[in-house]
Amino acid sequence: MSLALGLLVMTLAGELPANDAVQPVKLLEVHAYCEGVVFDHEGRGYVSHGDRITQFTLDGQSKVWATTGAPNGHKILADGTHLVCDASHHAVLKLDADGKPLPHAADKCDGKPLRGPNDLTLDTPNGGFYFTDPGDSGIKNLIGTLNYVNKDGKVMQCAGGFAYPNGVVLTPDGKRILMAESQKNRVLEFTVVAPGEVGVMKVFAELPTKSDPVQIDNQPDGMCLDADGNLYVAHYGMKQVQVLDPSGKLIRRYGGGNVTTSNVAFGGPNHDQLFITGGLGPENGAGGLFRLDLKTKGLVILPAKR
Repeated sequence: MSLALGLLVMTLAGELPANDAVQPVKLLEVHAYCEGVVFDHEGRGYVSHGDRITQFTLDGQSKVWATTGAPNGHKILADGTHLVCDASHHAVLKLDADGKPLPHAADKCDGKPLRGPNDLTLDTPNGGFYFTDPGDSGIKNLIGTLNYVNKDGKVMQCAGGFAYPNGVVLTPDGKRILMAESQKNRVLEFTVVAPGEVGVMKVFAELPTKSDPVQIDNQPDGMCLDADGNLYVAHYGMKQVQVLDPSGKLIRRYGGGNVTTSNVAFGGPNHDQLFITGGLGPENGAGGLFRLDLKTKGLVILPAKR
């Protein structure tokens, strides 16, 4: 390979480590399948499992921070309050910095109760956020939706008709939304026309299917972005995190530690470690939090503290 071609390959891959150059390191085991990993302004992490949210530190210390019912996707706002998708409440919860409940951030859309919010992404410049509401959707029940909550707390549906919409991210320029459609094993892309209004939808990527005996399913779940615009997809059932470049091309496959890999987030002192949640085996068993030392900068999604 020529030097010029080698440099081009490194650029296209975002200088990411090779597939087998990094291995997942187990940081924490929790009593149930886990999701919703996120970090606060002090560098403390949070992970949802069963009916509770556990707060953890990077040395593996942990404590129960809140008990909500069925917490899932989780983000933290500039003022230190937390947004948590919780299917048991059919709502996006709002909690204070100590885990105490505040009035719900969203529980209805167009006057109808939400079915079961799953994951969310912040639209910080406009003071709102997008969230997925898969409810009882699936291949035979295409009722999953993508919704938006504006700065005034108004909830609106952006798009619908999905087979279990799941992880969702907003690109840094605010012009595109990427959303996992789990039961169709793909990632969708929407153009953003205005806050809460989407235009053209297209398939961003069709994902690989299970091909190994240790792989039990192939459904994209939680997602995050790095600073170069690469998308990291927790691929439920495949024991992998798959990395797609900004065009949707699969460029890396990393071991996820968990069999039912569920969510991903960048953290650590240099914001270059990828943290991965899921289940160590079947979803009704224990959950694990793993770390990949990628040495690749993640996209900062935590709004500046105020």
